[in-house]
Amino acid sequence: MARDYGWELSTAIVLFHEAVARRLGLNAAEHKALGAILRSGPMPIGALAPELGVGVTALTGIVDRLERAGYVLRRPDPSDRRRTLLVANPDKTPDLGGIFADLGQAMAEFQSRYDEHEMAVITDYLDNTIRVLRDQVTRLAS
Repeated sequence: MARDYGWELSTAIVLFHEAVARRLGLNAAEHKALGAILRSGPMPIGALAPELGVGVTALTGIVDRLERAGYVLRRPDPSDRRRTLLVANPDKTPDLGGIFADLGQAMAEFQSRYDEHEMAVITDYLDNTIRVLRDQVTRLAS
């Protein structure tokens, strides 16, 4: 029987993010939500739903847990007082530099074995894998 590389890769990625999340006292969905907020800056709560591929009920629970853990704050949107923005708490920004620096170093070590053409093929494969997975998340969420 042939190896199922797609399954192995997705499982390894999920397990990595679960391990990082556990370091923060979070689960993987909460870690992903926190990452989106840290990258995007203040954002409306609803903007997280497509990032995470979850419904409103699950999203509310994720945001509530991030707020209780002290990672995010809810603030009124200055441009629309009816809307609430999620803001990363500057007093509790997780320092994951070491974890991701180690990952980056390990990835760079093995990627150095590939020439420019091989890396272009790998990049094309990964870009298309990401696109297919995002499409499938959208399909499954609807």
